[in-house]
Amino acid sequence: MQSYRQNKKTIFMLVAPGYAFFLLAVLFPIGLSFYYALTDWSGIGSFNYIGFDNFQRALGDRVFWHSLKNAATLAIMTVTIQHPLAFLFAVLLDRIGGKVERIFKTIFFIPCVIPIMVTSKMWVSIYNSQYGLLNKALDFLHLGFLKQQWLGDPKIVLYSLIVIMMWQGFGWAVLIYYAGVKSLPEEVFEAAKIDGANRRQTLGRITIPLMLPVIAVNVIWAVISSLKQMETIYLTTNGGPGNASQFLANYLYIKAFDAYEFAYGNAVSVLFVAVCLITTVVLNKCFKKEYY
Repeated sequence: MQSYRQNKKTIFMLVAPGYAFFLLAVLFPIGLSFYYALTDWSGIGSFNYIGFDNFQRALGDRVFWHSLKNAATLAIMTVTIQHPLAFLFAVLLDRIGGKVERIFKTIFFIPCVIPIMVTSKMWVSIYNSQYGLLNKALDFLHLGFLKQQWLGDPKIVLYSLIVIMMWQGFGWAVLIYYAGVKSLPEEVFEAAKIDGANRRQTLGRITIPLMLPVIAVNVIWAVISSLKQMETIYLTTNGGPGNASQFLANYLYIKAFDAYEFAYGNAVSVLFVAVCLITTVVLNKCFKKEYY
């Protein structure tokens, strides 16, 4: 009995610092944001308690919902386009092997090691309507009728940005899937080969089912990253033109620090955290049904 109590005390001593850090670094800032969201504080001077007015305003804010829709569009396109391609490339890399495998691993990962500021500004130059590489290439190929104001047209700016963000994160997706594929037991594939399974059958009946936990982690990470997008948006369009490419993180930053609506920005941030938490819980439940 005494040994059991000592073990409980030891375990508590080990986990207590982690809980304390979580409380101070995560829960306390969220609680403080919620407190300020109940006021009319502009970021300076005194403030008054106004209840849930800021939350009501946010829920009725067209830009708030448009920003959320843009994030959902990015998440859907990332999961349905980027991740199947990343998974396919990871499997192909594993099968190729040798020096070619190492070369392509490096190529895929290059966008991940370049700072987002650099890649964002690089893509701004590529998309430039006057001297950008994309429109110049279209002229060279005699496809000038396809030239666009890639970051200036409200109808296409979101999709132009999605291309940038999927390109920036493609290497991470490939790397995680590649690590998962490499960790699969060789004995299973050897047994399948002996039983006469072809590559398509092996992929569909062995590789994908065994990779479901890795796919779950990668997809959840991709969706949450889509919801949190800010740096690329801020460095390219800042949500423009006319909030056509606005995302929640960038929107709350603008409201809190550019428009000096600090309390309203905190209300948006609390709702933003709630959306991320709900999304994570729902996705976890969906994937648990698949592989448990």
